[in-house]
Amino acid sequence: MTQLSGAGVGLRREMVQQLSQGAIPDPIHFMEVAPENWLRVNPKLARQFRALTERVPFVCHGLSLSIGAPAPLDESFVRQLRIFLDQHNIEIYSEHLSYCSGNAHLYDLMPIPFTEAAVNHVAERVSRVQDILGRRLVLENVSYYAEPGAEMSELEFVNAVLERADCELLLDVNNIYVNSVNHRYDPYQFLQGLPSERVRYMHIAGHYNEADDLIVDTHGADVIEPVWDLLQQSYRLHGIHPTLLERDFNLPEMDQLITEVSRINDIQAKVLNCATEVQTA
Repeated sequence: MTQLSGAGVGLRREMVQQLSQGAIPDPIHFMEVAPENWLRVNPKLARQFRALTERVPFVCHGLSLSIGAPAPLDESFVRQLRIFLDQHNIEIYSEHLSYCSGNAHLYDLMPIPFTEAAVNHVAERVSRVQDILGRRLVLENVSYYAEPGAEMSELEFVNAVLERADCELLLDVNNIYVNSVNHRYDPYQFLQGLPSERVRYMHIAGHYNEADDLIVDTHGADVIEPVWDLLQQSYRLHGIHPTLLERDFNLPEMDQLITEVSRINDIQAKVLNCATEVQTA
């Protein structure tokens, strides 16, 4: 099993050349890729990617599994994914607790209705994916902007899926913050209600303020202070887990990116030191 720790960053193609030619910066302990972007690449890029996977642990965060979709599960894709994960010795595969396909790909993450029927539907599909992959699926709590047909709260739905499907959680701290503003709930109460034993790793990211009461989850800006505070509280409640900085566009220079990655490491060290002081007091 992949032993992750510390802080990570999402690998973008524009970063490959720089990272391949030099040392990987010390604050980066692991990297994440969307497998869909790497299943079919030219031979040179494939070799560069392979070399990076041999230098630092990788996780995969998918874009197109569409775990909540009404359409049949694309088992052919899942089998291709199994080959890719095995080939690169990647143990962890995460996806969004949402769906992105109907009769065609929707190019966006659509909210799954918070219903008992949806819990059962997702759990059945997760079970099949796990059987094919030979791995436990890690599902991310997602940002959403509507609650179609909701019969339970977001927290109740997430917990029910995790329990029924017996899968793991990718705890996205920024998504909790975004949803807490858009849907007017206490992010700390939501965080406290999640099952610590299901958390596999975490995400943190920036977002865009459309209005005072509307935030769009963009992954295209610096992380703001309330989200950093929520990350620190996440460690205190659920333990220190590997945490990835998501930055999908508006990529800054590597030095600036590393500054945010380093802050993850600093917060982890701070929480660990506080816990150690309490134990030895």
